Parts: sequence; structure tokens; C-alpha cells
Amino acid sequence: MKIKFVILVAVLFLWQSIIYAQEGTGITVRALPYEDLHARNDKPVPYQYVREADVMWAKILWQRIELSEKENHILALPREPVGNRMSLIDVLLKGIHTESLTAYKASPDDAGHEFDNIMTENDVREQMGATTKTQIVETLEGYDTITVEENYNSADIVAYMVKEMWFFDKQRSVMDFRIIGLCPIRKYYREDDVDQTNPLYKKVFWVYYPEVRPKLAKSPVYWPYTDVTNITYDDIFQKRLFSSYIYMESNPYRRAILEYKKGLDVLVEAERIKQEMFNFEQDLWSY
Repeated sequence: MKIKFVILVAVLFLWQSIIYAQEGTGITVRALPYEDLHARNDKPVPYQYVREADVMWAKILWQRIELSEKENHILALPREPVGNRMSLIDVLLKGIHTESLTAYKASPDDAGHEFDNIMTENDVREQMGATTKTQIVETLEGYDTITVEENYNSADIVAYMVKEMWFFDKQRSVMDFRIIGLCPIRKYYREDDVDQTNPLYKKVFWVYYPEVRPKLAKSPVYWPYTDVTNITYDDIFQKRLFSSYIYMESNPYRRAILEYKKGLDVLVEAERIKQEMFNFEQDLWSY
């Protein structure tokens, strides 16, 4: 009996030494009993080839993803990076700061001009809310002026705009889509709004989705149902694992739904556009 107990203790000790490396050994410390290679080595699933002649119908849509909705919380979590898991905005900002991801200037009425003007890293920081202020402080010799830098807060991002093209491919007989770009939306307040009663919203920057997609395919999502998951941000967008509503469709007026509908009618109009697309696809078939 004692021999079995000693063997059991030795096995447990050996197992623990494999998983948790001792200091100075040079072995990476990890909590998993295996090496997580999926997210680190993953690549985006290639799109199906589409010929221009096979696209018999197409429409560009701008959709808005509200992070306050329960289904979209996974895009905002974790608030602070945990290992290789980061929120979507932190993934995008890291790509801009360290991996030469191109950010494009956003304006209230992009409507086809989202990727015209390139932003610098300082421009991105400024749009995110980072500021540099000067303060006068009292010293032993009198008064002096110092510079105080205030960093941005990733939690200020409350929504995303998604630009995408939906099309019908007659060669494959399917309605398909391609995401064109992503744009985080920041919530902020004016300096004189001390009580923060009048929130303002602004588009921070656009990123071209085909450029950022390889990075998203290597960025695991904080999945609330299990810690063992291979889901990445690219999976979230390609599998439509988010909730959104149509903000604008391509039209000759270049105007959003909010410009000609108010209140509940905005959601009704968004559903009408979605139903119109559904009806178009269904009317192609005979039953």
C-alpha cells in the first residue's frame, strides 16, 4: 500500500513539474496540459473564388454592432489583456502600433470613402482620447510648467461599424458576403459636461478587413462557455456570431437610415431592408 502511495505522489509531482516550469529553467509556464498551437498557427479560411460575371446581384451594407448587447460582449472582453486574449479594440490597436496595420480616417458620412485618408499612430491615439496637457505647478523656486500625458481608455469603445458587400453568386447558387472594413465607435463627453449627461459618439478609424483578417484569425476570443475553444475573431465575423442592425445601405442619396427615419422606425426600416434581401433570394427558387 505504501509503495502505491509513493508511486502516486511521484507521478503527481512529475506531472506538476511538467505543467508548471520551475524558475530559471527556461520552460514556458502554462496552465494547460498541452501546447495551444491552434490560435498561434491558424490562418484564415480562403474565400471561394467568385467571377464578376457570376455576380448577378450585389448590395453594400453598413451594419452597427452594439457592445451593450449580451451576444456582443465577447467583442469587448476581456477589459484588460489576459495572456494572448484581448478585446477586439486592443487587437486592432496592437496591430496599428506594432504590426504596421493601416488605419484610415473616419468621417460621419463615409459612404464609400472609408479608405481614402491614412492616419498616423498619433492620429489614432488622439481619436481614441489620448491627450497631452500642460499644467502649472508650484515649486520651491516658484512656478513651473509640466506636460501631462493622459492615455486612452479601450473601454470607451461601445460599438463597431461593419461595412460589407452581400451578393448572389449564380455559379454556386448562394447568397454570400464579404466584409470590407471595421470601424470602432467611441463614446465620450465634452470637458464642460461635468455630470456626463450628454454622451457623444464618434467613429475612431477604419481598418480594411482583408488586411486585418490574418491577425484576427490568430486572436482567440474570450469564450464565456468554456476555456477550451478554438474560436477566433475571424470566426466571429465569418460565422456571424454577433448581433447587429443595418445602419445604411448603398443608395444614390448617400444617407443613413437615421437621416430619414426616427425612433422605432429606424429598426423597422432596417428589418425591411433585411427582409427585402431575403425575399430576393427566395424568389429565385421554384418550389
